[in-house]
Amino acid sequence: MIDISQISAQALAYLGDAVIELMVRKRLVLMGLEKSGRLNAEARKFVTAVAQNQAYLSIENVLTEQEADIFRRGKNSSHLNIPKSASPLEYKNATGLEAIFGYLHLKGDFQRIDELFELAYANIL
Repeated sequence: MIDISQISAQALAYLGDAVIELMVRKRLVLMGLEKSGRLNAEARKFVTAVAQNQAYLSIENVLTEQEADIFRRGKNSSHLNIPKSASPLEYKNATGLEAIFGYLHLKGDFQRIDELFELAYANIL
């Protein structure tokens, strides 16, 4: 098994994007939403770069030192494919947030994933 610290920040963000997406989908289904159009519309409130930037701002003060380091690695690894709907800072913060969730998933720290997700998206939930 590869050492997690050797995995690139972009790879962590790639995985973290899927982790966040899964958390969102799980939350929406457990809320009783059933129609795909409504599910997709609600999911967009969580997964855009703008929403993920807001989520990061909600948890930045509770990150461990290690999580903050992973965030910085992710933020600094951002490439130039910035969507028109987000500023460069929002996009970079979103990438950093995704890297944290990818890292925690690989670590198997699902309790921390749940905790950060609840804090990050409390204003949406």
